[in-house]
Amino acid sequence: MTVSDLHILYEDNHIIAVNKPAGMLVQGDKTGDETLGDVVKQYIKAKYEKPGEVFLGIVHRIDRPVSGLVLFARTTKALQRLNEMFQKREIQKTYWAIVQSPPAQEQDVLVDWLRKNEEKNASYVYPEGTKGTLRCELEYKLLASSDNYYLLEVDPHTGRHHQIRVQLSHMGCIIKGDLKYGAKRSNRDGSICLHARAIAFVHPVKKENIQITAPVPEDNLWKAFEEMAGATR
Repeated sequence: MTVSDLHILYEDNHIIAVNKPAGMLVQGDKTGDETLGDVVKQYIKAKYEKPGEVFLGIVHRIDRPVSGLVLFARTTKALQRLNEMFQKREIQKTYWAIVQSPPAQEQDVLVDWLRKNEEKNASYVYPEGTKGTLRCELEYKLLASSDNYYLLEVDPHTGRHHQIRVQLSHMGCIIKGDLKYGAKRSNRDGSICLHARAIAFVHPVKKENIQITAPVPEDNLWKAFEEMAGATR
């Protein structure tokens, strides 16, 4: 990805929000592949003609095959405050997921106990009280449906590893393209149909209410669902 490809959703002196394409890392891993953070740093360096190393704080991450909104801190002050806000659950994140089967209830809260398998880089649901498990909770509602797929809006109340992917799969609503959690076919571009749609929080410095929305990927199914969801609100 080049700097000109970046889709900036919000920017000021303290924070910057970007719409991540599926397939790109937010932060570096053992692959050594270019990250979204690298490109955002290049953008800031060029735009503001900054000499030397550019500071960019990673506040949160979304999985590589997931698209959507990623928030970064541009100052250490903003990073510290945003980290505290995430820990206190003062930042509301909303995801959209296209799933293969309809949920049993149009709206519900899911509570499960997950444990991560480091070797497989996957998480699994276990009975409550199982050693090494963590409680996870999310709320979902059905926004729209087509002949073959269903659009869910998901608000995670906790931030566990692969939480949305695992919990939706466990209740029988496998995310389109998510081979790791039960999909039979991958998406052509290697993505999964999970999109970090929106974020809402109080600005860490300005103390203003901030709401940012990330447009869905340039894909016919996503666009059709975005239009349907908009029409129902």
